[in-house]
Amino acid sequence: MKMDLKPVISLFVVVMPVAYAVLVWIYGRSFLGSPRGWEEMKFPALITVILLHFLYISLRTAAFDHPPVTTVFEIMTILSACIAVAYTYIEIRTKSTSTGFFVLFLAFIFQLISSLFIRDLTDIDPILRSRLLGFHVSSALLGYTAISLSAVYGLLYLMLYHEIKSSRLGLIYSKLPNLETLERMNRKAEMFGFVLLTAAIIVGLFWLPRAFESFSYWDPKLVGTIVIWMFYGGSLLAKKRFNWQGRRTMIVSIVGFSFVVLSMTVINVYWSGFHGFY
Repeated sequence: MKMDLKPVISLFVVVMPVAYAVLVWIYGRSFLGSPRGWEEMKFPALITVILLHFLYISLRTAAFDHPPVTTVFEIMTILSACIAVAYTYIEIRTKSTSTGFFVLFLAFIFQLISSLFIRDLTDIDPILRSRLLGFHVSSALLGYTAISLSAVYGLLYLMLYHEIKSSRLGLIYSKLPNLETLERMNRKAEMFGFVLLTAAIIVGLFWLPRAFESFSYWDPKLVGTIVIWMFYGGSLLAKKRFNWQGRRTMIVSIVGFSFVVLSMTVINVYWSGFHGFY
């Protein structure tokens, strides 16, 4: 007899935004210079919320027999988890926690909207029940999230750079990491995003032709993702080969993110649906 998971899922729908709100509050108290105890609470709280979120996603997948990527509000909870995971990777790699308040606040907003409007959905196309679809969409979202974070860190770098150049060492200077740390955070986020986009493309090229008879390798969203992947791959290669550093690399990140937003907007306006073939 299959266990009814819906009451547990309903509880998680309420718990998740509350958990993110508490997490943001902890990071905010630390950011504002509260006693050291708040600093020590941040990482354990972050891991706890991520584990809760993964449990919530797993329960929804099991209860409704499809990964939660079939509606806008399902995707929002995945996006919230992606923001938290991408930020956790950057925090671990750079040992810097001072931007967590701002990044995790975005995760809270997405999860709050998702929890307010998400609905149980059982009557869907069988193709949308594929776990590979869930992995494909989650990898792509996580990749784009990391790329977005790289642009955020690039913008923070430029703000701090110009503040230092103008000798106005105010609030931004006192709260942000130094330029070297922001540059490292930008680079780690960009690399993480590139790796996840690579995984999404590989899964897409393997699974999509088998899932859709009308699949085309010229599908606009697939082509757009590959072009973005090539741009960031070229950027990472140039940084390593030609030792690009500093302000120039931050500008490249922001330009690259602007290209991502523009291209995805155009594609979604002119080619609606999951992909051009669906």
